[in-house]
Amino acid sequence: MVKLSVVVPFYNVQTYAPDAIRSLRANAREDFEFVLVDDRSTDGTPELLERAARELPGAVYVRHEVNGGLATARNTGIDAARGEYLTFMDGDDWLAPGHLARVLAAIEALSCDFVRIDHVQCTGTARLVQRIPHGPQGEVSSPRAAILPADRSTSVDYPYAWAGMYHRRLVDRGLLHFTDGLRTAEDRPWIWRLHREAESFAAVGLPGIFYRRGVATSLTQIGDVRQLDFIRAFDQVLTETAKDRDAALLLPKAVRTYCAIISHHVGSIERFEPAVAKKLRTMSAAALKRMPQDVLDEALDSMDVPRAVLLRRLRRRPLAGVAA
Repeated sequence: MVKLSVVVPFYNVQTYAPDAIRSLRANAREDFEFVLVDDRSTDGTPELLERAARELPGAVYVRHEVNGGLATARNTGIDAARGEYLTFMDGDDWLAPGHLARVLAAIEALSCDFVRIDHVQCTGTARLVQRIPHGPQGEVSSPRAAILPADRSTSVDYPYAWAGMYHRRLVDRGLLHFTDGLRTAEDRPWIWRLHREAESFAAVGLPGIFYRRGVATSLTQIGDVRQLDFIRAFDQVLTETAKDRDAALLLPKAVRTYCAIISHHVGSIERFEPAVAKKLRTMSAAALKRMPQDVLDEALDSMDVPRAVLLRRLRRRPLAGVAA
């Protein structure tokens, strides 16, 4: 029986894939499997994965015929996974030796739907531990209760799919798959749905996954139109949250977070291609107009002045004649 499945999408990461694969080998166990999904890479990544499929214990190799993006690649891995538990890693990141066994022991001891873990952010040679913003460590909590408060960073603001481990019953309930085709912010609707609908979770620390920042091929470093998928992702968060039984309580948090992300992108608009920057402004203005306006007013009133001014200016932006 497969105890744990590790879903690892790869796309054009031939420079970093060897580190990822070595770290999987240092975590291998006879009841672990590693689902390696190549999202139609055009560099030397497929050759590295073909070799890993032969040499890495527990490796399962799947290759897409068409590039689908991270969300779709993760879904492919979830569908191929056989484990009682699932977790994720990205193809340009790596794990500390024995990390997976430690997290597995924690979730089995706690007997909850999922656990969330800290991670190590790596920028060049710098290392910084990033903590999950949830107070009680090693205690089973309500995922829904961990969404709030609206004015503070909470577990839904720590959306990284690889920063956790998940019981298969979440797959069976339809809670672990991602929205196909989302090229960025794919983990935002995912983490919100998980916290609204799962029954139990715990924060357990254990910072043994190393997240590589500043990778040139990472979508977060590329200012093209795919970055604008964050709007589609947060529209989904708002739409689904508005249907929730606690919508009145949860929508202020969703709107405030959406506004913060819009402010972040528009505040660094110089990194986008000119046509994409124009589209970003227009789509952000349209998004602000789609939000529940009374909730938006309260969110803007509670923000710091520079962000509130930027967002109010965007909100007034005319949309006539421009497709949003």
